[in-house]
Amino acid sequence: MSAEQTLPPVTPISERGYAHPEVLVSTDWVAQHLHDPKVRLVESNEDILLYETGHIPGAVKLDWVTDLNDQIQRDYVGRERFQQLLRAKGIDDDTTIVLYGDKNNWWATYAFWVFTLFGVAKLRLMDGGRLRWAEEGRPLVTDAPRHPEGAITIRQERDDAGLRAFRDEVLAHVRARGALVDVRSPEEFRGERLHMPEYPSEGALRGGHIPGARSIPWARAVDPATHTFRPAAELRTIYESEHGLAKDAPTIVYCRIGERSSHSWFALTYLLGFANVRNYDGSWTEWGNGVGLPIERP
Repeated sequence: MSAEQTLPPVTPISERGYAHPEVLVSTDWVAQHLHDPKVRLVESNEDILLYETGHIPGAVKLDWVTDLNDQIQRDYVGRERFQQLLRAKGIDDDTTIVLYGDKNNWWATYAFWVFTLFGVAKLRLMDGGRLRWAEEGRPLVTDAPRHPEGAITIRQERDDAGLRAFRDEVLAHVRARGALVDVRSPEEFRGERLHMPEYPSEGALRGGHIPGARSIPWARAVDPATHTFRPAAELRTIYESEHGLAKDAPTIVYCRIGERSSHSWFALTYLLGFANVRNYDGSWTEWGNGVGLPIERP
């Protein structure tokens, strides 16, 4: 029996009840479009060297450290540099960009969120990420693809409004008792650690959480057996029934630096259809070091 045959089955995306199922594609879909010139696979990982050890055939590498972030100030790149980046990856205006990565797609959803700040519309996420692809026994190659220079035009400057929350906006949100979701591990939320349990405890001077935040770890949105998103009914139980989030209420999500919270932003926005979710990418690294900013501990 093959590795693929022993894997737990995955419910088709179209049958999970998502608000916007079109933003997700399956590993089967990707396998069928490996040679489609109108599709560009983009791999983005926490481990920036993982791509070189093996990636989906034809996929290009996106380094979240150097490609998306300005190297001088703590912010993302501007329109011109972002356009140059995508053109160098062989992306045109009519190219469908399919993002995927490790860690159950944290960094793919992070890239998805940044791409959305620039108004890129033809975006998809491969459900299950590298883990699902590899466990299904699908091919991984080490040769870097060569794609012709693309001609995509990024028509707007980065638009943070509506998608990105800044420190002072978060503080006002806290004072207004708005919905705030801490997607970090329970240990981080309680202030016992300043990073995930498997990492060195670093990144901020103080531990705890932003006052009023609900603790909903990002991984609850994922089926650990398949690495794919849970059906909408299960997600509604987690976010709405258990924690009282409302689809139309302004909601802010945060983690340590914004990557895990982009995963929850994606689930709330595209899978459940929440209308007003912003990602606080400054997250605990900024808040836990901020002078005069309030924190809570259990």
